[in-house]
Amino acid sequence: MNLLEQHFGNLVDYDFTAHMEDGLDEIANGNAQRVPWLNRFYFGDNGAEGLKELVGESGDIDAKGISSFPLKGTDIMIRVGRYGPYLDRDGNRVNIPEDIAPDELTAEKAEELFAQPSGDRELGVDPETGHTIVAKSGRFGPYVTEVLPESPAPAEGEKKKRTKKADEPKARTGSLFKSMSLDTVTLDDALKLLSLPRTVGELDGEPVTAQNGRFGPYIKKGTDSRSLGAEDELFTVTLEQAKELFAQPKQRGRRAAAAPPLRELGKDPASDKPVVVKEGRFGPYVTDGETNASLRKGDEVESITIQRAAELLAERREKVAAGGGKKKPAPRKRAPAKSSAKPAAKSSTKSSTKSGS
Repeated sequence: MNLLEQHFGNLVDYDFTAHMEDGLDEIANGNAQRVPWLNRFYFGDNGAEGLKELVGESGDIDAKGISSFPLKGTDIMIRVGRYGPYLDRDGNRVNIPEDIAPDELTAEKAEELFAQPSGDRELGVDPETGHTIVAKSGRFGPYVTEVLPESPAPAEGEKKKRTKKADEPKARTGSLFKSMSLDTVTLDDALKLLSLPRTVGELDGEPVTAQNGRFGPYIKKGTDSRSLGAEDELFTVTLEQAKELFAQPKQRGRRAAAAPPLRELGKDPASDKPVVVKEGRFGPYVTDGETNASLRKGDEVESITIQRAAELLAERREKVAAGGGKKKPAPRKRAPAKSSAKPAAKSSTKSSTKSGS
């Protein structure tokens, strides 16, 4: 409402709105043409400014000023920022909770919000940019970010340059690693997080970057990507290691890490390969890496020996060699082909009687 009242006052004037309603009624009743009426409204008429000229002169709008509202009886301002409404008192800010409507705030409630610990930690100043770095608790977890200086308000009579939202500077942010916490994260940690994504090098004419994503750390080259084993590798992975990862086939989906074996039994006399006991989908089994054999009734994971495991593996190999490893599906019987020819009609032969007289 501040925007309309301060810069488009004639559009919210009672006489103007009443005149507009009369014009719309004339159009609805068929007594006026809508196109000429809209032309006058947008382009102006008889020296009166139209909407086009009013909007074109909006470069001197102070965005911060029109989105600020003084809280009655206090020195606190209610402001609307990029990330929602907040309270401001001499540069000291506190977010307004989502369950509180800004117009329902009282002086007492505002003081309570300022008195509550925000959980934010100021870590220091980035020596390169001079921006303050803070650690915060966000909706999607703890993170660090930089505090960008606010654009100065234009001087009186000076028009503010209009910039697209894409051209506005954005604060760098970085989620904390799982090994970090808001209480212990340092300025050095924060600056490393804010340096991501990190350019590792170049492969096949495309840059390779290390990034921390929603599903964990990974490297990316064009539209191709590979997961990294740990978050710390974002800062240590080399171009040679990245090349090896891209040479491997891409795994679809997120695979859980393979479970360690339940027991190591020793080497199989037949294959001379180490035999272990593992937990499978259908229960425990023994394997030498090539042949798997399920434990039978009476076999226990804790007491099975290498001799018993070798017997199970030998039986399994014999069964597979004999073709009994897996049952082949029975061939489907084909229905007899239907003939498109119509069956021949039966010939009816009448017995002829010899005439004799």
